[in-house]
Amino acid sequence: MWVLVQDGKITRTFNSPKGFVLNDTQYPRDIFNKWSQAEKEAIGIYEVIVDKTNYKDSEYYNNSNSTITFENNQATESWGTSTARRLTDENVVDENNQPILDEDGNQLINYGLKTIKKRIVKNQAASLLAPTDWYVIKATEVEDYTVPTEITNYRAAVRTRSNEMETAIDNANNVDELKALHDYTDDGNGNVTRPLGEWPEEVI
Repeated sequence: MWVLVQDGKITRTFNSPKGFVLNDTQYPRDIFNKWSQAEKEAIGIYEVIVDKTNYKDSEYYNNSNSTITFENNQATESWGTSTARRLTDENVVDENNQPILDEDGNQLINYGLKTIKKRIVKNQAASLLAPTDWYVIKATEVEDYTVPTEITNYRAAVRTRSNEMETAIDNANNVDELKALHDYTDDGNGNVTRPLGEWPEEVI
């Protein structure tokens, strides 16, 4: 990204190289990549430096709109203070604080991060269990068939881990703690782990 600076003020932003007219002179798009920094700045074109000091993971935080400023002969894009997304669910209400219902009369809900994350866990567990569902179905339909022990143990382990993950999510006191559960770290020996844990190894 570049900006055109005239009299110390940003007058135009270029998100990508583009031809433009400046002081009755037509400049082609390739000056953005072919000209040196000094050559571009001589006509007022400055590459934007991105400062993400205040920018946080948008999955967990609401970031303000970025702004571009020009100071000390440098153009910088930066963000204001971010705010954490809601952890818990919230009923949708109108301007009079009255419940807003769906077409079936059910309360509309803005789901918080904990519910969203637990849904992901439930869906992952269901996906892991699905390939072995047929063992259980067969056992209910065929009298002399028994689900193999390793399959039974695996399915139980998946459910146990699912419950553990959901409990860990519920126990998070704030967004930082919730995010930390999902963040992978490397211990320096090639072991990459996260506090939330991993699913049991699949058996088929």
